[in-house]
Amino acid sequence: MKGVLSISFLFCCLLLLLDSSISLPLCVDSRAPFTLNTTLGFCPYNGSTCCNSTADAQIEKQFQVNNVSDSGCASVLKSILCARCDPFSAELFTVQSSPRSVPVLCNSTVPANSSQSKTEVEDFCSQVWNTCKDVSIVNSPFSTSLQGQAGAPVRTNVTKLTDLWQSKTDFCTAFGGASDNSSVCFEGEPVSLNKTETSISPPRGLCLERIGNGSYLNMVAHPDGSNRAFFSNQMGKVWLAKLPEEGSGGNIELDESSPFVDLTDQVYVDTQFGMMGMAFHPDFVKNGRFFASFTCDKSKWSGCNGRCSCNSDVNCDPSKIGTDQGAQPCQYQTVIAEYSANSTGSQPSSVQSAKPTEVRRIFTMGLPFTSQHGGQILFGPDDGYLYLMMGYGGGQGDPYNFAQNKKSLLGKIMRLDIDNIPSAAEISKLGLWGNYSIPNDNPFSEDKDLQPEIWALGMRNPWRCSFDAERPSYFFCADVGQDVYEEVDLITKGGNYGWRVYEGPYLFQPTQSPGGNTSVNSINPIFPIMGYNHSELNKNEGSASITGGYVYRSTTDPCMHGRYLYGDLYAGAIWAGTEDPQNSGNFSSSRIPFSCANDSPIKCDPSPGNSLPALGYIFSFGEDNNKDVYILASSGVYRVVRPSRCSYACSLEKVTTTPPPSPSPSHATRWNVLSGYLLLQCSFFLLILLGFM
Repeated sequence: MKGVLSISFLFCCLLLLLDSSISLPLCVDSRAPFTLNTTLGFCPYNGSTCCNSTADAQIEKQFQVNNVSDSGCASVLKSILCARCDPFSAELFTVQSSPRSVPVLCNSTVPANSSQSKTEVEDFCSQVWNTCKDVSIVNSPFSTSLQGQAGAPVRTNVTKLTDLWQSKTDFCTAFGGASDNSSVCFEGEPVSLNKTETSISPPRGLCLERIGNGSYLNMVAHPDGSNRAFFSNQMGKVWLAKLPEEGSGGNIELDESSPFVDLTDQVYVDTQFGMMGMAFHPDFVKNGRFFASFTCDKSKWSGCNGRCSCNSDVNCDPSKIGTDQGAQPCQYQTVIAEYSANSTGSQPSSVQSAKPTEVRRIFTMGLPFTSQHGGQILFGPDDGYLYLMMGYGGGQGDPYNFAQNKKSLLGKIMRLDIDNIPSAAEISKLGLWGNYSIPNDNPFSEDKDLQPEIWALGMRNPWRCSFDAERPSYFFCADVGQDVYEEVDLITKGGNYGWRVYEGPYLFQPTQSPGGNTSVNSINPIFPIMGYNHSELNKNEGSASITGGYVYRSTTDPCMHGRYLYGDLYAGAIWAGTEDPQNSGNFSSSRIPFSCANDSPIKCDPSPGNSLPALGYIFSFGEDNNKDVYILASSGVYRVVRPSRCSYACSLEKVTTTPPPSPSPSHATRWNVLSGYLLLQCSFFLLILLGFM
């Protein structure tokens, strides 16, 4: 049959618009590749791969069923089938979020901007056609891609490419694709990426302007895309602020006396506790739904009534733990509560305040000890699910091994569906911790030992995670270390990040183990992509505590673009992480200098003994709708600005000769004695919360 339906041809043309959101090495099941301890018997993928011996045997069995007699075509077909073992198989086998049976075949020479390693390759799609077009292939993977789609006939007896495709052009339009700097294609052998040809030396420095005096833990850009953002503090107050244009000389317009919402009656605040996260629904401008993550004290609030995370399911007996700093086990609890900005009848985007009335309890869980609770929440930009970052729950060295216990939610990243709420009876039957449902593709669907809420495990105390705005498959989390190492992890589905078997790249030796141990050989840990040893920082500070940031995607500092920014609580260091090769998931990081612009709207205080501005303690980072990055410190709010304002050289910056306006005191944030006192108190709390873990 020489006539292939033109509808099918057009369908495939549309189908092969490549999904560029998948870049880093990922397997077709969205999990990270792993390193084999043995050699595969059939497919030529050893070292980092997506296939174990079972998957390798299944591919070999499929190849045998194909029953290809021509040796040349058999070799080509084997390489195509084995591409499922490639560390980049998620991208090779996914187009516009739709799975396919054949990887994207390179159908042209690799262009200059390709991330793949060869500058000139044979048109592999043409090679496949020329080699296999007249060869019989039983249960051909090239026919199953089209059966029943766009009117294409279901022809299980079709075995030759020429029976389905009129020409090589039609075939390669359907199955081919080109490599560029945001995607890869398959050329008959494992994907290999170019080392970046341009210089990856770190920028000369990070230029900051101080635009606010307040101290906050969270900043979330307003979902309406405007120049506004929400800020929240540890006490439980949330403010809606207007952000000034960069270089305008203006400050944050925020009225401390008039918060957007005040949750202080619900939030329990102490050295280790408070409001740790907030998130706004992706459709907030329509539905007005927003969420707060905080700790409560069940001895002081009747709404603090969750189950205890120390229970028989996780081999933990609360009666044997004893008190921790005077608190009973699970006296303090982690809460995610939902609120609404729709109560006034106005459009949510125009609402200036909301009522502190809880609409729905999403999650409540009692905490065994009084530290290492994490608590950040955010929505996935692609899937719309709510992610909750949970620490291991405290106690020296995770004594009950909660982070590795698949039945415990401590030391985990959770992924919850808060749009489809089951009935109360169903919630009770499923043993859920609140009003949410479980996404069908959570890792428990392949690992029945996992609690269904879990997305990733082996976390110690994740402190600030973020998705790359341009590549949402890149999910960064900073994880606070114990005594030796601070780390940044690239989070993937079902990933195990090692704690408490490892602290960063180092084996960890627990001092007590009433909850048992996890052996080194029983896990396949994913090691940090970046980090630093405590010994690298000022020993006089006594410790170190990482604060995660963002991949810089603003155009304000073009020399910082694409680099991941993160810092240390003690503000003596900021790092910029660079991926090389692009799309590889391999990062190097460099400590970079930072300074304050001479024309900063609020003058920066100097640090005694060095030239750095006195930021105080870096509690968090923020990002606005322009993708400008902010530092939330104990001394105020700082924004990354044009490097020329600090006399840093950046060849990519277009420097203007017009000087920026002078700082205007009329825009200063309203601040009073009480606020100043609370600022100092909040700074003290967070110092203890993060610095002495």
